[in-house]
Amino acid sequence: MNHSQIYTTRKLEKTIQKWIIEKSEPENKILGEWVATIFYVDRKKCWLILNKQTKYLLILADIKASELNNITQIFTETLHSQLKNDGIKIEFGTLCKLVGEIKLCETNNDRSANGSLNNCMFSIEQWKIDYGSFENLPFRKINSGLNSSPNQMLNWKYPKEVMSEKIKAYVQQRTELNSKFFYH
Repeated sequence: MNHSQIYTTRKLEKTIQKWIIEKSEPENKILGEWVATIFYVDRKKCWLILNKQTKYLLILADIKASELNNITQIFTETLHSQLKNDGIKIEFGTLCKLVGEIKLCETNNDRSANGSLNNCMFSIEQWKIDYGSFENLPFRKINSGLNSSPNQMLNWKYPKEVMSEKIKAYVQQRTELNSKFFYH
């Protein structure tokens, strides 16, 4: 089974210590690793998660400690919704296989990823002011805006473009493997 590691910032790690594990699984071969931080909107905990390879961002809104046993489902459903919102097509079952089980890991002190998260937090802080309350924040729209900004670390490509390429390559590879297996 595939696994996806989400490394937490120290700030997030302090709030979910009980669910943190030591990294024991190899990196997800397709999507790689993710890094997450926490931010608050109207005292509700939200996570900003960055894919290190594609710089694709995902916001998990109103995450409660009682829901962390279902983090794989929450992450995969939210990612599927965001991908769909960004025009990236992948069947939910295929995405589940691609992501696999989510493992929350202690910080890896990735300064580059943490810097990217901090840059995005400036935009999120402005949107919090613009939209006011938690109920008014259009998280998928905000998320799409973040994923539609060219990134210098991607040679000025858009994160959603790079994520789309990764997913298309994965789906193509699975299709080819399935057809070889089926016809031989």
